[in-house]
Amino acid sequence: MHKVLIPTKLDKFAADMLTQKGYEVILDASSPIEEQVAKNPDAEVLIVRSEKVTKEIIDALPKLKLVVRAGAGYNTIDTKYARKRNVDVMNTPGANSNAVAEEVVSLMLAAYRHLLPADASTRAGLWEKSKFMGHELTGKTVGILGLGHIGQLVVKRLSGFDIKFLGYDPMISPARAEEIGVESCSVDRIFAEADCITLHIPENEETRGMINRRLFEMMKPGAMLVNCARAGIINEEDLRAVKAEKKIIYCNDVYPKDAAGEKSVADVADIMMPHLGANTFEANFNAAKRAAEQTIAYFEQGITNCVVNKALPDGLDAGFQKLAYVLTSLTRAYLGNENNPTRIETSFYGKLADYAKWLLPPIVAAIAKDFAVEQGPKEAEQFLADAGVEVVNRMVDNSKHYGEAMTIDLFVGGADGLFKAGARGTITENNPMISRLDEFDKLYFNPAGNHLFVEYADEPGVIGRIAGILGEKNINIVDIRAPQNVKTGRSLSVITTNVEVPEMLVEKIREAVNATKAFSFSFEG
Repeated sequence: MHKVLIPTKLDKFAADMLTQKGYEVILDASSPIEEQVAKNPDAEVLIVRSEKVTKEIIDALPKLKLVVRAGAGYNTIDTKYARKRNVDVMNTPGANSNAVAEEVVSLMLAAYRHLLPADASTRAGLWEKSKFMGHELTGKTVGILGLGHIGQLVVKRLSGFDIKFLGYDPMISPARAEEIGVESCSVDRIFAEADCITLHIPENEETRGMINRRLFEMMKPGAMLVNCARAGIINEEDLRAVKAEKKIIYCNDVYPKDAAGEKSVADVADIMMPHLGANTFEANFNAAKRAAEQTIAYFEQGITNCVVNKALPDGLDAGFQKLAYVLTSLTRAYLGNENNPTRIETSFYGKLADYAKWLLPPIVAAIAKDFAVEQGPKEAEQFLADAGVEVVNRMVDNSKHYGEAMTIDLFVGGADGLFKAGARGTITENNPMISRLDEFDKLYFNPAGNHLFVEYADEPGVIGRIAGILGEKNINIVDIRAPQNVKTGRSLSVITTNVEVPEMLVEKIREAVNATKAFSFSFEG
C-alpha cells in the first residue's frame, strides 16, 4: 500500500479516488506542511498546491518517490534536489488554465467599469454615477505575452468582444498564432499599441523585471496591465514612477509570497486579488482529479509523461544535453532572438543517434523559456507540435568521423521565405566545444563564459577597432577566434571577455565596424 500525503486544500475527490484504489491517504489543510511531514515520514507521495517543497521537506521523507504539483507551475519545488534523491516531480498542466483566463476577463471588465469602488460607494448610500464613467472592452486591442494554455484561452474567452489580438511568444510560430486569431509581434509593439495587456509568462532569469520603465513609457495613456502570472516579472518601482503620468490601470493577482500582510504593490494596483487565479471549485476539482489519476498511472502503469525532472537514460552523458542547449541558444542568438523558429533540423553523429529524442528537450528549452530541460521527449514533441514547429532528425554519414557530435539548424520564416542558421559541436575533455557557427567553420571554442560575436566584411584593422572600444570600457579580452569564409569574404570574430559586453557597447561596435551581426552571448558552463 502506497501512502499519500496531501497537506493542502485540495478537492477531496483526489483522496477518495486514491482511497478506492487502496492507497492510504492523509488529507489535511489545517496545519503547516512541515508538521505533517514530521508526522508522516513514511509517505511515498506528496501532492501539493502552492506549498514549498524544499530540500528539508524531501530529506524528511526517506521513502518519498513522487511529488505531484496540482497545477502547472512548479517553481516552489526543488526539482533538482528531488532528482538527486531519485524523486520524480509531476505537474498537472492545463488543470487551472481556464480559471486563470476567466479571472483575466473579470479583472478587465471590473477595472473598465469601476465595479469595486462603485459597489462600495453605493453601499455607503452615495449616488456617484458620473464619477464612475467607464470604458467598453468591445473593439479594443488586447496584447498577450505568452500564448500557452492560459494565453490561448484568454483569446477564446475574449473573442466575443470583437477584440484585435496582438501576441508575443518565442515558441509560437506566426502561422500558429494566426490559427488561434492572434497577430504575432514584438513585446515593444504590444506595449505601444494595446489597450489592455495581459501577462502569461514564467518568472526566470530572463524574464525577471522585464516589464520595466522603457515598456511602461511606451503604453498608451489609460492603458491597462493585468498580471496573473508572477510578481517578479514586473519592475514595481518603474511602474510606480510612470503610472500617474501615463494613467496606467494595473490589476494584480500575484505576489512574492502568498501570505497575509501589507503588500508593496498596494499603492499602484487599481485592483488587488489574493492570488485567486486558480481558486475555483472547477479548477480545484480538475487539479485534484489529474493529480490522483497521474499518481495511480505512475504506480500501476509506469506512466511518467508529466514528470518534469526526468533523469537521463543510461549511457547518455548529461554534457550532451548541455551541448544541445548551448548550440540551439547560440544559433537563436545568431538569427536574432526575436525570430521564432518554424522548423528545426538535427544531425546526431556516432552513438548520439540512439539518444536523439532525449536531446530534443534541451533544444526546446533553449527557444522556449517556459519549457524545462528536465521535461521529457514526449512533452518536447507535443510542445513543438502545439507551437506549429516542424522537427526533422536527419540521417547522418558517420564516415565523416565527427565522433560524438551534433548539428542543430533553426529555420525562420522571413518575408522572402525561409532563412536558417546552424551550429555544430561536441564534447572535448568534458567541456562543450563549438566547431562551427553557420558558414564559419573551425571555430573550436568553449562557450562557457562571456562572448562577443561580430560578423563583418573582412578587412584589416577590424579586430583592433573592436579591441580598442572594449579597452575604453576596461573590458579585458580573454580569447579571440576569427574564422573567415573565403567564398563570401566575411569574417566572424568571437571574442571572449572577462565580463558581459552591455548592449549599448555592442551597438557602438556594430556601427564602428559596419557589422552585419553583433551580439553578446553568455553561458554558464
